[in-house]
Amino acid sequence: MCGIVGFVGAEDAAPILLDSLERLEYRGYDSAGIAVVDRESGLQVEKCKGYVSELRGRLTQRAPMTGCAGIGHTRWATHGEPNDINSHPHVSQNGRVAIVHNGIIENYIHIKEFLLSRGVTFASDTDTEVVAQLLEYFFNDCDDIMDAVYQVLDRLEGAYALGILCADTPDRIIAARKDAPLLIGYGEGCSFIASDVTAVIAHTRTVSYMEDGEVAVLTRGRVEVFDEYRRPVEKTSHYVDWDVSAAEKGGYAHFMLKEIHEQPQAVRSTISPYLRDGKIRFDGLSVSTDYINGLRDIHIIACGSSYHVGMIGKYNLERLVRVPVSVSLASEFQYSDPLVGRDSLIIAISQSGETLDTITAVKTVRSRGAHVLSIVNVVGSSLARISDDVLYTRAGPEIAVATTKAYSTQLVMLNMLGLYFAEQRGSVAPDEYAAIVTALEALPAQMQQVLDDTDEYQYLASQYFNRERVFYIGRNLDYALGLEGSLKLKEISYIHSESYAAGELKHGTISLIEDGTLVIALATYAPLFEKALANVREVQARGADVLALTTADRAGALLENVHNLMTVPDTHLILQPNLGVIPLQLLAYYIALQRGCDIDKPRNLAKSVTVE
Repeated sequence: MCGIVGFVGAEDAAPILLDSLERLEYRGYDSAGIAVVDRESGLQVEKCKGYVSELRGRLTQRAPMTGCAGIGHTRWATHGEPNDINSHPHVSQNGRVAIVHNGIIENYIHIKEFLLSRGVTFASDTDTEVVAQLLEYFFNDCDDIMDAVYQVLDRLEGAYALGILCADTPDRIIAARKDAPLLIGYGEGCSFIASDVTAVIAHTRTVSYMEDGEVAVLTRGRVEVFDEYRRPVEKTSHYVDWDVSAAEKGGYAHFMLKEIHEQPQAVRSTISPYLRDGKIRFDGLSVSTDYINGLRDIHIIACGSSYHVGMIGKYNLERLVRVPVSVSLASEFQYSDPLVGRDSLIIAISQSGETLDTITAVKTVRSRGAHVLSIVNVVGSSLARISDDVLYTRAGPEIAVATTKAYSTQLVMLNMLGLYFAEQRGSVAPDEYAAIVTALEALPAQMQQVLDDTDEYQYLASQYFNRERVFYIGRNLDYALGLEGSLKLKEISYIHSESYAAGELKHGTISLIEDGTLVIALATYAPLFEKALANVREVQARGADVLALTTADRAGALLENVHNLMTVPDTHLILQPNLGVIPLQLLAYYIALQRGCDIDKPRNLAKSVTVE
């Protein structure tokens, strides 16, 4: 969840660290800090509660931080409240080492008690400080920083990505990783570590990804990586094929708005490699036709918006492939003793590929022989590396915490996968297959059509921004779509919203409807349109203020029954949510804008959840 950056090169580290931390702000944080080392001044640290801009202000009020090696951090509080003292980096008692850390040290209390018994004093309430203090404890004994690092790692339990500075070795930084993402960047005469490629893209596009148990030593012109037994490791480098401008706002007020408008191109880029001559082709998949035909079941595991993609995927895959499909929250799935085997396909969905709950769940099912196919946006990410197959969504960097284009590309990828499996199994009629392919080809242009006029969403937001409770209702695909619409609204506007299966209204939830309650009724799923219309009348009779979403062909039938109406073009049934989600995203965005919310960095949220 937090952000790490490290730099060693020929120029002062502090300005580079600050710029890199600003590129990590989208991950969410409540404090920031940097540490720099040189031979004359030793370790120099500045950190504070608040944003990187406040850290910059602190630095202007002190002597310049000199040194060509440094580490930086943006923190979300987990152990200890957000304040200056609990912010990273943490420095050992005698000032020999400084640490930045992502993850959770599960046995930190035991380590802290040991160190307290040895006379070590602690400044913070964090689990991270024990790493700095334990490292200095061993370093004082052996006087070899790498020996001390390995002694510390042998005693840590939990997840960590570590950046380490040592006053005795001011020409290098040390990094270590276990169950938390960390990459190495290779620049011209400089080296980097970072939680996310966004932090280093302005300086290099060549990166490699650290594996669990690895330790890296970075100097100005060299990077050495070792495994848990201190054996050298040859790393494979990856080239990042998007430009730094992709991680900038490009004239939009917020990253979220930019990414909403990038959806047609992102979906086009996701579809085009796999759609050739009227056919969906996944030539790189290792699964055979025999395996696909022998599938007993499919399990989709994901978190957040990716879970909502899976909810839509369940309906569409069962319709197309004719195999039972379950969709589970990864945080629940991994502890449920899942019934999976060699004839089970696991589809794991994650934008970052670093979602710890999803990664842990995948490790669980792989140990039971299930085949894992991941849908991921980040090439070389942890989830991609542990999966049997991976499909990349090609959404480009997504900076806003509230996902938009990653959701849309995951959705279209899952639909293409279902269509591919259906053809292999012979469970889809040729005419329907052709109709879906035709609809896929037209989808980006239809998405652009929805985005060409946003005035109505700004007007609707002006009517509804002051509501404190909102309910979404829908059936089948519309119910699953409503889950995402509700999440978008609550996470960026802080309005309490919930999504309900419309058929469940009379089983309890209709008791929440009173005069003036805003109900967003979704009616894009054609086979159940009449039932959706009946549900609209049902809530309206209880005094609800109804804002509906439907397709252009059915707008007339719905208009006389609602207060306001949003429409999207008609497309094939299974692709309708790709169009329906855009008005819900825009509505949430403009409502949050009217309420004065920090749209790209909503409170308490992080872009990449790398702890349980």
